[in-house]
Amino acid sequence: MARNTLSRSLHDVGLAAWFGGTLANAVALNPASAEAGSARATGAVANAGWNRWTPVNAAAIGAHLIGSIGQLQANKQRVGQQQGVKAMSAAKTALTAAALGVTAYSRLLGQVVNQGGATPSRRATKPSKRARGEIAAAQERLDQLQWVVPAITGALVVISSYAGEQQRPSEVLRGVTVKPATV
Repeated sequence: MARNTLSRSLHDVGLAAWFGGTLANAVALNPASAEAGSARATGAVANAGWNRWTPVNAAAIGAHLIGSIGQLQANKQRVGQQQGVKAMSAAKTALTAAALGVTAYSRLLGQVVNQGGATPSRRATKPSKRARGEIAAAQERLDQLQWVVPAITGALVVISSYAGEQQRPSEVLRGVTVKPATV
């Protein structure tokens, strides 16, 4: 088997950063913003944190996508010939599309909150009673979505582990020699 260290590294490191960063922000940044001292400071801290994360997240996603394309190219023969690999690849593609969609939507909501400036907040995703309507609505949606991206990207990590298992020589041999059941 040929080595695909660069594309595998881009895939894995990009996905790890995408998953880990969004999880850390949901677990740490969003709740910790409430410690800023005032409702306005809470909004300002959350906005600053997410604005710093956004370009890193974009680079991580880009690396993951480039690596994914490289992995698909390197394994295209196996995708067509080894039983189970095509289904796994389709599932990974669907989850990746879902993660991209939720990430993009979350960022759009984040921009609504960010454009409000130091929006009075109880914490990053919990508006105060003084928050304006559209900003409060965006924060409430973000409160739910903050867990969706790590859940989907976490599922991608699991499927990627499964994909790695499918590349074991014994699995490749079994996957290309076992005939699919006929109906």
